[in-house]
Amino acid sequence: MRDHHSPHREHGDGRDGFEKRPGRERGGRGPRVFAPGDLKLLLLALIAEQPCHGYDLIRQIEGMFDGAYSPSPGVIYPTLTFLEESELITGDAEGGKKRYSVTEAGRQSLAKQAVALEGVRMRIDVSKRSLRGHDRPAEIHEAVHNLRHALQLHHGRWSPEEIQRVATLLNNTANAIVDGPAVPSTQEKAND
Repeated sequence: MRDHHSPHREHGDGRDGFEKRPGRERGGRGPRVFAPGDLKLLLLALIAEQPCHGYDLIRQIEGMFDGAYSPSPGVIYPTLTFLEESELITGDAEGGKKRYSVTEAGRQSLAKQAVALEGVRMRIDVSKRSLRGHDRPAEIHEAVHNLRHALQLHHGRWSPEEIQRVATLLNNTANAIVDGPAVPSTQEKAND
């Protein structure tokens, strides 16, 4: 499944699905999670298990990593386009969103690459353990996940009022996290 002529490759062009996060290797990006061809094979396998949308695939992969890694849409959708152009999957647009299904050629490709797919799944387990060192508590991951989901529900339909409301909420939340909880002063404790 390697394609060195594809407009998208998981590596080599620096796009590996990690969003920029400070303090990580390679100029602020995280460590490589997928070897070349791994993401294509994994997406094909996930679609073969159950037809789904691109967003569902992002969520499934995020779940495989217990929230420690989330592939960016900028990596997922070009890979889905490649798989579709290779006739390994088909995309059926319903309600403006494409739902992907595996083709017979895709099933045959998966059967031929069963050992490689097992290797991908093993590498995911290893990567997941190494990423946990950079992990936040599960409760925080869940909250961040809920925030991402809420923001994605807008699908680009942002009124000026909604932009201001959400920006204010997010900025206030960020400031509250940085400032930490209000700690009563010694004088306030003495008055209690």
